[in-house]
Amino acid sequence: MTPSPEFRDGLLAEIPSLRAFAMSLCGKSDRADDLVQEALVKAWAAQASFTPGTNLRAWLFTILRNVYFGELRKRKREVEDVDGVHAAGLSVSGEQDARVDFTDFQKALAQLSADQREVLTLIGASGFSYEEAAEICGVAVGTIKSRLNRARVKLSEILSIETLADIGPEPSSRAVLSRNAGLASGA
Repeated sequence: MTPSPEFRDGLLAEIPSLRAFAMSLCGKSDRADDLVQEALVKAWAAQASFTPGTNLRAWLFTILRNVYFGELRKRKREVEDVDGVHAAGLSVSGEQDARVDFTDFQKALAQLSADQREVLTLIGASGFSYEEAAEICGVAVGTIKSRLNRARVKLSEILSIETLADIGPEPSSRAVLSRNAGLASGA
C-alpha cells in the first residue's frame, strides 16, 4: 500500500522526537536509532490501522514504546550495567561546564525508574500533554501526574537542586552572560 504524502511527511517530521524519546528510554544512540527504525517500519506496515486526523505523534510514540518494552522482555537474561561502570568507561567528559552538567543530568536520569524517566521525557522533553502521555503509557492521567512529580523531586535530590539559582551556568559564566546581554540591548 502506498502511503499518503501526509502520512509519509508526518513520519519524517517525528523522527527527531522519536529519537530523543528512544534515547531517554535506552541511553545508547545506536540502540535508539534501531528502536526508531523498528518503530517506523512497524508504523509503515500498519499504516492502514492509523486513522487520519488523529494524533500521529502519540501513535508513533506508542509503537516505539511497545518496541522498546518488547525488546526488554526478550533481554531479561542479559546482565545489566547497574553501577554504570561500563557506561562510564565509554563516555568522554567534555571540557565545558554545560557538557559536564548534561552528563550529570544523564546519570541522574538513568537513576530514575523506567516509568518516571518515560513520563519525564514524554511531558518534559517531547511536549506531550498529561492526557497524551496517559494514552501512550496506557495509564490514568493522575498516575502520569504522580510519576512526573516523583521524577522531578528525585532529579532535584540527585542533582542537589534546591533553588532555581542552582540550575544553569555557574556564577562566573552567569556574569559574562548578563554582561553580554547588557551589551546586546545597548546598555
